[in-house]
Amino acid sequence: MSNKFNVGDRIAVIDDNLEGYIKHIENNNITIEDEDGFELHFNENEIVRIGKPQYKIDTKHVDFEQILKEKSSVKRGAKERVKPKQRNAPAMEVDLHIHKLTKSERGLTAYDKLNLQIDTAKRKLDFAIQKRIQKLVFIHGVGEGVLKAELETMLRRYDNLKYYDADYKTYGLGATEVYIYQNS
Repeated sequence: MSNKFNVGDRIAVIDDNLEGYIKHIENNNITIEDEDGFELHFNENEIVRIGKPQYKIDTKHVDFEQILKEKSSVKRGAKERVKPKQRNAPAMEVDLHIHKLTKSERGLTAYDKLNLQIDTAKRKLDFAIQKRIQKLVFIHGVGEGVLKAELETMLRRYDNLKYYDADYKTYGLGATEVYIYQNS
């Protein structure tokens, strides 16, 4: 078996204007099928790989009528109804708890942790603005309120959004919802 080539590799013949796919490999002898369906034999040093493997499907023994019948008989299910509570849910939630952002807190100072959380929040907010996501929720937790205050400071720098405490029933006191105006 050749180490340089695999069955299915797209190849070109070095000294000829001929391309095809490898069908069979035996020692250094390689059988290719050209684009016209002819099988040709070459030594491995007479060809070069020019593309990713592509496998041809033998369509001689395929019952197309049976396949079409199976496809047309597939019933489409009823569309799932979105409840009003889910309809108003934000498109994106960002959990800023430090254990969700890093594998290990070892060696991180409080300053490092806060910077990681704020950098993540800024990156996710910029992503939401770029992808035109209108609502997102930053879950920051209650704690001493330092992260919430820094988050609000960061959000004040943006002109095209408003922010407020997120739904109490869903998040409690530890989340801030951001609404991004799309036409500004």
